Amino acid sequence: MQIEGQTLRLDVKRSDLSGSRFDDVNLSGCDFENVNMSGWRVHNVNLAGLKIANANLAGASIKDARLDGATIEGVEVTELLAFWRAGHAEAVK
Repeated sequence: MQIEGQTLRLDVKRSDLSGSRFDDVNLSGCDFENVNMSGWRVHNVNLAGLKIANANLAGASIKDARLDGATIEGVEVTELLAFWRAGHAEAVK
């Protein structure tokens, strides 16, 4: 199915959208519940305000991201990274 140039509100249940591609799409305000996003990749996206709860992040990777204000379990990610780097100065070089 190809959807282009549309403003739609989709209510998708018990469906397989694996392999789908989204390019220049506004998904702001969407909710994902009980969703398998394993192998999911995002590039050049705005995830400001993203909330993740009760999630399996095994193998997750974040690279070249703006992390100001991001927290894990209430702790600022930038502070976590600064603390780790200070204790691992040789490994960071």
